[in-house]
Amino acid sequence: MQRISSLAELDLWRGRLHGETLGFVPTMGALHEGHLSLVQLSLDRGAKTLVSIYVNPTQFNNPEDLAKYPNTLEKDLEMLEAMGCDAVFLPTAEMLYPEGLKSRAFSFGCLDLNMEGAGRPGHFEGMATVVTKFFELIQPDFAIFGEKDYQQLCIVRHVVAEENWPVEIVPGPIVREPHGLAMSSRNLRLSEVERQEAATIYAVLSKVCAEAERFEGVEELKSHCVEALNAVPSLTVEYIECCDEKELQPMGELDPKTPTRLFAAVQCGNVRLIENLPLF
Repeated sequence: MQRISSLAELDLWRGRLHGETLGFVPTMGALHEGHLSLVQLSLDRGAKTLVSIYVNPTQFNNPEDLAKYPNTLEKDLEMLEAMGCDAVFLPTAEMLYPEGLKSRAFSFGCLDLNMEGAGRPGHFEGMATVVTKFFELIQPDFAIFGEKDYQQLCIVRHVVAEENWPVEIVPGPIVREPHGLAMSSRNLRLSEVERQEAATIYAVLSKVCAEAERFEGVEELKSHCVEALNAVPSLTVEYIECCDEKELQPMGELDPKTPTRLFAAVQCGNVRLIENLPLF
């Protein structure tokens, strides 16, 4: 596996592809089986596969989150090499932001008006800025983004379409721990008790999705989720939303004919967790 630490090395490695398909998996490190499943999707397509590891400051609206983001670089590299990943790009801030750490402006339509967009100002601008910088430098044929960050996935698709990036965006399914908790680098910060209690998020939401027809409306469904989750000692609900899958707008009523997802952000101790599941 090639470890790429400069733009010159990246250009040299890309020049050796000779027209082979290039798959790209952007990460911030602290890799887990969810990340590795995205890498495997690229490898399964028969593509040369490049993974980036870069903790992007511009998408953290909470400095404490940035400071506490886990760093497991050597373990990450060992896992990627064992999988047969072709290359890992380890850029510095100076490579990606030669004019200083700042995000550029984007038009996300209505995709950033709710949920993470409402509660984390600047987050999606920072994410989209670094993603488009990667697209410019790496020039992948396709890039893989996990469905755990479903709103992010929708926004990346939108930016690619709006700005005509020649990159196919491939979704990767959520990978879960045995008790249902969606795998996340943030899980490393949970105590054992918090980890067990965090599994309630999936348990409650999946049961609601399976029994959606018993609720009289959206507000009753959301209230049920909030009450059930807030009853767990370490959990505090930030939001529960039912949104259509395409535009991510809150649903006024439960409509089985409209593809809909159930979204949640829940504070577990000092760790903020997000979740989503298909409702209809």
